[in-house]
Amino acid sequence: MSHTRRAAVLGSPVAHSLSPALHNAAYRKLGLDGWTYGAVELDEAALPGFFERIGGPEEQGWAGFSVTMPLKRAVIPLLDRISDTAASVEAVNTVVLTDDGRRLGDNTDIPGMVAALAERGVERVERAAVLGAGATASSALAALARICDGEVTAYVRSDARAAEMRQWGERLGVPVRTADWAAATEAFDAPLVIATTPAGTTDALAASVPERPGTLFDVLYDPWPTALAAAWQGRGGAVVGGLDLLVHQAVPQVEQIPGRAPAPLAAMREAGEAALAARS
Repeated sequence: MSHTRRAAVLGSPVAHSLSPALHNAAYRKLGLDGWTYGAVELDEAALPGFFERIGGPEEQGWAGFSVTMPLKRAVIPLLDRISDTAASVEAVNTVVLTDDGRRLGDNTDIPGMVAALAERGVERVERAAVLGAGATASSALAALARICDGEVTAYVRSDARAAEMRQWGERLGVPVRTADWAAATEAFDAPLVIATTPAGTTDALAASVPERPGTLFDVLYDPWPTALAAAWQGRGGAVVGGLDLLVHQAVPQVEQIPGRAPAPLAAMREAGEAALAARS
C-alpha cells in the first residue's frame, strides 16, 4: 500500500500558481518525504464531481487542498464544517480532509493579511483605504476589522459594488465609506492602502503617489513590482506585496493539512522568490 499523501491547489486557472513551490519547499524542510503538492485545474462545474471521486481508486491519498478563484465560495456546500473566519466572508481557501472522512474549511487569507502587515511593523492603523470590491476586498475588510481603529474608505466602480462593500462592513463590524473609482488617488492620504484589483488596474494611479506615503499592501505578485508598488517604493513608502500574502496564508495551510507546526516561513518565501525569478 502506498503511504503517499497528496495535497493541491484547486482553481482555474492554476498553472501560474506559486502554491506548489511554497508547499513542496515546506514539505522538504519538514522532512515529509511521503507528501506531494500539485495543482488541479477545476472550474465551478467540475468541482462537485472531483469531490465525489475523493477516496475512490483513482483519487486516493488526498489530505487537503488550497482553494483559489473561482472556487472559494463554490466549495462551501461541499464541506461538512467551515470555521468562523471563513463564514465571516463566505469564502474558503483551505480544506482539510480528516481521517474520519470529514471535510473542514477555513480561510487563511485573513490572518495571512494581518501577519504580512505585522511582519512589516503595521499592527494598528487609525484608518485605511481599500482599492476594489471583489472577494479579496471582503477579506481585506475582515483583516482590517482586526487592526483598524477607524473608518475604511473603499474605492469602487459601481453603485452595486459600493452597496456590497457597505454590507460587508456592517457584517464585519467595520465602518465603511464608499467612493467612486474616479477619486481613487484620494486613498493615498490614508496610512494604509490595500490594493485588491487585477493586474494593470492601478497603473494609472502610480503618478499620483504623494511625497510621503504610508503603507501600501498590493495583493498582486506577478508581475512584480506593479507600477503602483514601484512608485510607492520610489517615494519611500513601505510596501507589502502579494508574495508576502501568499507565504503568510500558506503557513497555516501547511500547519493544518500535514499538521506540522511551525511551518518553515523562510524556506517557503525563498522558494516563492526563486519561482518568480525563474519566470522573468
